[in-house]
Amino acid sequence: MSSDHLRETPVETLKADEAAQEHARLSAEIAENDIRYHQEDAPTISDADYDALRRRLVALEAQFPDLSSAASTSVGAAPSPKFAKVPHVVPMLSLDNAFDDQDVIDFIDRARRFLKIDAADAIPFTAEPKIDGLSLSLRYEGGRLVTAATRGDGFEGENVTANARTIADIPNQLPAGVPDTVEIRGECYMAHADFQALNARMAAAGGGKTFANPRNAAAGSLRQLDSKITASRPLRFFAYAWGEMSAMPAETQMGMVEAFAAWGLPTNPRMTLCTTVEEALAFYHGLEMDRAGLGYDIDGVVYKVNSLALQNRLGFVSRSPRWAIAHKFAAEQAVTVLNGIDIQVGRTGALTPVAKLEPITVGGVVVSNATLHNEDYIKGIGGDGLPIRDGVDIRVGDTVVIQRAGDVIPQIVSVVLDKRPADSVPYSFPTLCPVCGSHAVREEDEAVRRCTGGLICAAQAVERIRHFVSRNAFDIEGLGEKQVQAFHEWGLIKEPADIFTLEARDANQLQRLKNRDGFGETSARNLFAAINDRRSIALNRFIFALGIRHVGETNAKRFARHFGTVEAFRDTALAARPPGPELLKGNDAWVEMIGIEGIGDVVAEAVVDFFDEPHNRDAFARLLEQVRPQPLEAARTDSPVAGKTVVFTGTLVRMTRDEAKAMAERLGAKVAGSVSKKTDLLVAGPGAGSKLKAAAENGVEVIDEDGWFTLVGAD
Repeated sequence: MSSDHLRETPVETLKADEAAQEHARLSAEIAENDIRYHQEDAPTISDADYDALRRRLVALEAQFPDLSSAASTSVGAAPSPKFAKVPHVVPMLSLDNAFDDQDVIDFIDRARRFLKIDAADAIPFTAEPKIDGLSLSLRYEGGRLVTAATRGDGFEGENVTANARTIADIPNQLPAGVPDTVEIRGECYMAHADFQALNARMAAAGGGKTFANPRNAAAGSLRQLDSKITASRPLRFFAYAWGEMSAMPAETQMGMVEAFAAWGLPTNPRMTLCTTVEEALAFYHGLEMDRAGLGYDIDGVVYKVNSLALQNRLGFVSRSPRWAIAHKFAAEQAVTVLNGIDIQVGRTGALTPVAKLEPITVGGVVVSNATLHNEDYIKGIGGDGLPIRDGVDIRVGDTVVIQRAGDVIPQIVSVVLDKRPADSVPYSFPTLCPVCGSHAVREEDEAVRRCTGGLICAAQAVERIRHFVSRNAFDIEGLGEKQVQAFHEWGLIKEPADIFTLEARDANQLQRLKNRDGFGETSARNLFAAINDRRSIALNRFIFALGIRHVGETNAKRFARHFGTVEAFRDTALAARPPGPELLKGNDAWVEMIGIEGIGDVVAEAVVDFFDEPHNRDAFARLLEQVRPQPLEAARTDSPVAGKTVVFTGTLVRMTRDEAKAMAERLGAKVAGSVSKKTDLLVAGPGAGSKLKAAAENGVEVIDEDGWFTLVGAD
């Protein structure tokens, strides 16, 4: 069985040899990820994926005890050879994980059974935020900090004493009266605001990498060979545990942490004492709601039996204590606050709302933005494959649940209504483009609202100009996608009319086009010639080049044949919407437009919307000062193919496919793309395939290219 198949196979159905193969794979994968996380500070999988590997390994060893190995009890990675090693007198073990409420209930029940404590008797235990940082052990002798070490593999860590001394939260000297030997353990972390400021500084410096999340930033900063670098990084520390102690200052977990605070060490103010599992779960879910407001990353809650005597009785199993457990948050979801909604305008004019969030780490990535899809989603309607949220709208100031799965863009999936501010108001989606101020319209049965300022909107400019100069529009040689992008970045072409004034403006530029990257004197001269060659263009190509929504080549040709001039096309569109907010469907101009064969309400309204926008009319007028659209030749009615439906297929030698299509239409024929019973003639060149077969099946006449020229009298 392949390794890929084995990883999907339930443990209980594996044979002994398959189990051994799967165990070897899991052990190697866990060891590799331990190194990436603990040594290199650059994990490549999420905590959830890593936990899943661990759970499968434990299940495998439970089913096949002979496979038990060090992999299932390891708690980190061997110390990096870059650092001196520090042995831990008391091992720094890790915790078992709980992934749902039932796991926590089971944890308490196991402790009761082990201690033989009746269900009626309380077992007090602490609950505290699980900080997402780097574990650090601080050893004090005679009240003075002598060593600081990372977890390493749990038995031996890395000596980072010089670096730890630079962290303001960590005292170099404890007050008088503390035990002679004190080993404080906790988490080194970086606050959200400090993390963002650090990344901004690194990005501004240029060349330096930025960190993916605060945990990586904290680990990378603490594990520096140069303590000056660590000193420049805003690291913080929370104390919550201990190792070797020459004397114990308290008899409970809570008492020990309170002693640390009294000694000047920072402890977490959210730590609390619970007496029932209901209290513990309420703390967990409350902290999950408050997570974004903490100012630092947490990935769950840690529960610990409060009595140190009971902790000693419970002891340890494998790689973790029986008296503590980590209740992890859902890996790909988090709760945060929606600070604002921005509207982004895409290359096609679509207005997309983006949530501006209080930054929070989800699945190992800091998330500060999330998609809101469209205005219906904000209203709580859903649709288009999006989840329907029962009419619950999304408002600025809301506490929201965000979701990030794999590489999917984060999205808001629900709102915590009981945390909604009393003064919140429904979000009003803009009806004007935030980039250019043009009207933003929404077609019937569409969820997307689009900017109508296609000719002048900066957000759409590059895409619109690329369309304008494309093959079936103005087809300007030498003005391809890269050149359009470059001209726009240089500020030389912002709208179509700028193309035709480029040569005149270039003569007065300090930096001439011929001196720019990618151009020379010959290429610049050729480009200007190609532009001038397109100052006269067929009306249908001109209309198509405008980029009006729903007006492709076919509809552009329909409009060109019907109206004859560009002025008639424009004036009819303007007349179809008299002054006032509503389109008066039914006036003469509107009836004329939808009376054109193949033109319906959707296409007509898109044309009306285009000319209704003043910005477009102005850009259109500037364009007409530079070019002159030419009426189409009237289609003949006396040719041998007039009124017939023709299909071209295969390789044409004497003309291009576009030339063949234009020729047939001038002769009064209709050109189709596929063969059917309505097809009258198939013109087949070399390499014709399935269309020949379809012609035979439908009794369609077939001729070659020479036969076409003979038929239409063009030889």
